[in-house]
Amino acid sequence: MVKADYSEFAHRSAAIGGALAANGVKPGNRVAIFMSNRTEYLEVLYGAWFAGAAVVPINAKLHPKECGWIIEDAGAEIVFTSKDVGAGLSAVLPERVGTVIEVDDPEFDGYYRAERLPAPVSLSTNDLAWLFYTSGTTGKPKGVMLSCGNLQAATFSYFIDVDDVHQSDAALYAAPISHGAGLYNFMHVLRSARHVVPDSGGFDPAEILALAQRLDNVSLFAAPTMVRRLVDQAKTDGKDGTGIRTIVYGGGPMYLADIIDAVDVFGPKFVQIYGQGESPMTITALSRDLVADRKHPRWKQRLASVGTAQSSVRVKVTDHQGRVLPDGEVGEILVQGTPVMLGYWQNSEASRTALRDGWLWTGDLGAMDEDGFVTLHDRSKDVIISGGSNIYPREVEEALLLHPLVHEVAVVGRIHPEWGEEVVAFVVPTESGTVDTAVLDAHCLEQIARFKRPKAYFIETALPKNNYGKVLKTTLRARLEGKNDSA
Repeated sequence: MVKADYSEFAHRSAAIGGALAANGVKPGNRVAIFMSNRTEYLEVLYGAWFAGAAVVPINAKLHPKECGWIIEDAGAEIVFTSKDVGAGLSAVLPERVGTVIEVDDPEFDGYYRAERLPAPVSLSTNDLAWLFYTSGTTGKPKGVMLSCGNLQAATFSYFIDVDDVHQSDAALYAAPISHGAGLYNFMHVLRSARHVVPDSGGFDPAEILALAQRLDNVSLFAAPTMVRRLVDQAKTDGKDGTGIRTIVYGGGPMYLADIIDAVDVFGPKFVQIYGQGESPMTITALSRDLVADRKHPRWKQRLASVGTAQSSVRVKVTDHQGRVLPDGEVGEILVQGTPVMLGYWQNSEASRTALRDGWLWTGDLGAMDEDGFVTLHDRSKDVIISGGSNIYPREVEEALLLHPLVHEVAVVGRIHPEWGEEVVAFVVPTESGTVDTAVLDAHCLEQIARFKRPKAYFIETALPKNNYGKVLKTTLRARLEGKNDSA
């Protein structure tokens, strides 16, 4: 079903911008968006920008408590939400929030009828446009400040390093618009391409394959696990991905065998990117030609990499003092360039740690070969990547430690055949006795998003530690290899 053409899209966005301005939204104010994928998401994004505001897109999978914390930290006074995710939001919103707009409510139509702004508010290169919250190793989310210039650079880099876009193309939003998939809206808007939200609102492999055949020239962003599931579905259904033009994959490690299989089934439709919220989708890229190449003597090594530096950045691998390491030696990946964030919102200490001497210290470990291909060796020390989503153990540990029967806890990732990794918790109960894992599960669901909760709990008498009292998570991960149960 066609919701709007570009003329109507512009009219609706200008009207939403007018309504926001009439409600007191001024340039630089933050507008929070907590909703599932839908076409209204794009209208609200551009409506906020018409008014000169910065958007705060929030992961629809988050618990309302987590969402409330982000809204308060961002200082947002207006929130757009949808019924399917916003039910428990009102109880946790800070007092400063004066307006909550539910896009499913008939009253939202009034925003379409508001007096339109004649033109978007003019913003400069360093004005805040997108405030992206990403969890940190401390467990508290950090607001990544992305400016108009950051987003502009990311958009132009896409055209050069990832893929061109044509008016006949269709951007399919199967991954959350609040994250990478949403950042890819800009290049498709610039080229007047189509924007498609599946009826499911998310990722359904059979639905996507059917849509691609009907729409043709479909492009989408997908986590590696999504690619694997899409290829498996195509093989089951006897399909070859007809109608899919480009799949950009990233957000986690892609197993070499999986991408080889994907190209065998779908052909040269894949481009890999590596980035972070702090340098959105813009650190390195591996072109479709390189992903599909089978002639170069080191094609497997290149395919196992995340590609070479994108055009708008410089990338280097250094030791902990920032000294460039020799080719092939593992160190921290640093990036410099116009897409790199302004800093963290109201967190100068974290900004100073991440941004040093003009370089972003990613926290990711990797190596660069003599041709500039970067291979990742780890993603931010202890981060668990499940289904393309980053889950930070400290955040889960802090939630579990709120339970009175939990004395100590360590959370690590366990290899999962479909999701890449799953969350596992090692729990030491208090002296009062044992703790029921079902109780812990219910407790987690009250504190954090469902996708972050542990999928298995192991009750321990003690956690392995070094001489400094630090928990040895490497020991716990090694022990998991011998555990086949999921208790």
